[in-house]
Amino acid sequence: MTTSLPPRAGRRCHNALNPLHSTLYFSPDLDREFGALGFTDPAAMRLAARSAPLGAVGAGTVAATFYNYKWELLAEHLPAVWETAAPAAVLDARLRTADATLRRLLGDEAVASPEMAEAAGLALKAAEACTRHARPLYSANADLPVPEEPHLAYWHATTLLREHRGDGHLAALLAAGLDPVEALASHTATGKGMAPRWVLGTRGWRRADWEAARDRLRERGLLDADGELTEAGGRLRDELEATTDRLDSAPYEHLGAAGVERLTELGRGFLIAAAGAGAFPADLVGKG
Repeated sequence: MTTSLPPRAGRRCHNALNPLHSTLYFSPDLDREFGALGFTDPAAMRLAARSAPLGAVGAGTVAATFYNYKWELLAEHLPAVWETAAPAAVLDARLRTADATLRRLLGDEAVASPEMAEAAGLALKAAEACTRHARPLYSANADLPVPEEPHLAYWHATTLLREHRGDGHLAALLAAGLDPVEALASHTATGKGMAPRWVLGTRGWRRADWEAARDRLRERGLLDADGELTEAGGRLRDELEATTDRLDSAPYEHLGAAGVERLTELGRGFLIAAAGAGAFPADLVGKG
């Protein structure tokens, strides 16, 4: 496929934008806003926050679209969460959370800066080229209105770009024959995924599920006896990301090389500031 972009430019841009979007799920502002709606369980809050664009869905829909959550965990909370608050109320609380979180992490000056408005414009332009077919989470979020305030428009656009890439990544995982826990375990083995305790604490899987998945990866020659990626395992993870890049290329091709470079620069600046303000748990990423 011909491209006007440097190698992995879209992936680098995604890596600059996606974590700032994800600060929502680690934010105490989410607990406050969703607590005001009547939520008491952190898992229920976070499942509702991400799935609300889909409507009042049940565990089956979320298992399909989130991919790596255990169905039993989802069934514990869905569709019951919609008895606590309807999707529309959850979406309003989600946007209030994004507002409070970005203001707390970045400061009001950065939120109101020309750079934020520029980043929002660039990210929204990239999202113009996202496609809806076979992209349920992206498509559901694309039905939502774009917020007027630039920092919220930026967060909304990063949501669109995140879910567009994520939907494509699920297709790559299916093609590679990785089930939900195998996908998580092999990603963690790269050193770039969530640490096992965070996976097990948020996705509903147990240590026995994790070890069984690692055994299956060893049988395929993807992990060695110590749980490290083999050459074949590393190659598979590289191929997964390359396939995801290809499926997610349209937004960044549409934005163009100069636009992607500038959006990546702006996104990194915001991300560095957010991380410095304590946006993420210190032990979130790693093999141990």
